[in-house]
Amino acid sequence: MKRPAIALASVVVAIAALASGCSLESLSQSSGVVNVVVGYQSKTINTVTAGTLLRAQGYLERRLADITTRTGTKYAVRWQDYDTGAPITAQMLAEKIDIGSMGDYPMLINGSKTQANPLAKTEIVSITGYNPKGALNMVVVAPGSSATTLNDLAGSKVSASVGSAGHGTLMRALDRAGIKGVEVLNQQPQVGASALESGQVQGLSQFVDWPGLLVYQGKAKLLYDGAELNLPTLHGVVVRRSYAASHPEVLGAFLQAQLDAGDFLNSKPLEAARIVAQGSGLPQEVVYLYNGPGGTSFDTTLKPSLVEALKNDVSYLKSIGDFADLDVSGFVQDGPLRTVFGARGLNYDAARAATTNPSALRGDPGLASELWLDGADSTQTVANPTSLLRAVRDATARGAKVRAAYVPDAELGFGDYLPKSLSGGMRQRVQLARGLAGAPRAVMMDEPFGALDTQTRTAMQRLLIDTWRAHPTTIVFVTHDVDEALLLGDRIAVLGKAGQPLRALVDVPEPRVDRQRAAVRAEVIAALDHSAVAA
Repeated sequence: MKRPAIALASVVVAIAALASGCSLESLSQSSGVVNVVVGYQSKTINTVTAGTLLRAQGYLERRLADITTRTGTKYAVRWQDYDTGAPITAQMLAEKIDIGSMGDYPMLINGSKTQANPLAKTEIVSITGYNPKGALNMVVVAPGSSATTLNDLAGSKVSASVGSAGHGTLMRALDRAGIKGVEVLNQQPQVGASALESGQVQGLSQFVDWPGLLVYQGKAKLLYDGAELNLPTLHGVVVRRSYAASHPEVLGAFLQAQLDAGDFLNSKPLEAARIVAQGSGLPQEVVYLYNGPGGTSFDTTLKPSLVEALKNDVSYLKSIGDFADLDVSGFVQDGPLRTVFGARGLNYDAARAATTNPSALRGDPGLASELWLDGADSTQTVANPTSLLRAVRDATARGAKVRAAYVPDAELGFGDYLPKSLSGGMRQRVQLARGLAGAPRAVMMDEPFGALDTQTRTAMQRLLIDTWRAHPTTIVFVTHDVDEALLLGDRIAVLGKAGQPLRALVDVPEPRVDRQRAAVRAEVIAALDHSAVAA
């Protein structure tokens, strides 16, 4: 008779513990102590305000200590470091992690997988960092690779952490470009880096900061930047709802601490980069590249544009794999963050509506540059890249060692990269910028987009049009593509064989009405046919 009674008692205890909303880890804690288990990624440096920097500075522990002083309740914080978001999700599903930070695709997978279990079910409560164009994810290849565009990876093996932001960028880019036959190997970032170095894979698609680190170390070169997708990428914080309901003060303290870390990073970016470098083992120069002024936007608010991006990501995840549908509107909960903003005397709605990076250099954000000299406690800000080159020359002349130089380029998106690490599309951006520098009266462009894949070519055509509208000048554009000429040109000159006279000079009507465009296209093709016969 005793054996059934013992079994029943065990069940009752287990149910009581689970119903409290505490993590299973907290069962080992002494009575009266609330356990707080935080999962983070030390090397994913756009989550540092909820991970590496937050932990190093002790902001969460201080906030919880204040609660202990007021209420007598004690808290024990446990930090668990992972390489990707997937194991954090696994631990949250097992109710062993209470709060975690990860990227956009991993967060959605997290919500999808946990939603069936009331005790594991999660919600997004804040953003750690985001880039409006997706520039935090990249595809790199070996330094000696002959690949210049994504098309060159057709039939090759590419390493990615399946379900990560880097994997999502790769799949979207391949799909948009219509590239088939790429075999994706599911590997942790460091395993993929070794596979790329040994030649086992021909490409690596990862999230920040792995691509930048490999390029910095001379172990890779950039093939494709996620910014070419022009889709927001973001990282954020998820919490188990049952835990937040049982301990709302812990979630409030965490969000307050995250804001503390964000304030520190934005006010002392170089010092923050040093702290993150120590905590992650990454070079400080690489950390500052992403976390310095004008890099990642460390804005905690859940902006409508980011929520919309998550909704689009859900549709995409469903289209490529086994993904249980997720109501993003219900998954995103900014109520606790609104409360924290109010407690700090901040206007949440105004902050959510803002689109500017909370950390920016003085001067024109598209030109202002930074010089970091060895041994200096701060960087030197200069007006533009030309001034930066002069500053580098002067520093070198007086014997100073240049540790790093940064050129933010909000318009063309190539300023963060060494020339050898530029992708095909980004190299054309550089050429475009060089061609228009100094406001010339005329620019000659000889088939600049001919070697680009269709996706990048279309993006470059749009960029050229937008740039010309902002900086109008005469452009002589040579192309063998009639449709490209019709898209870009105001007047089309049909040339014959070398030494032969001009075959036709055709004006392109504005606006470009389909019927008129068809007539102009026919006229150009007729002139080309005549030229071919004459040749």
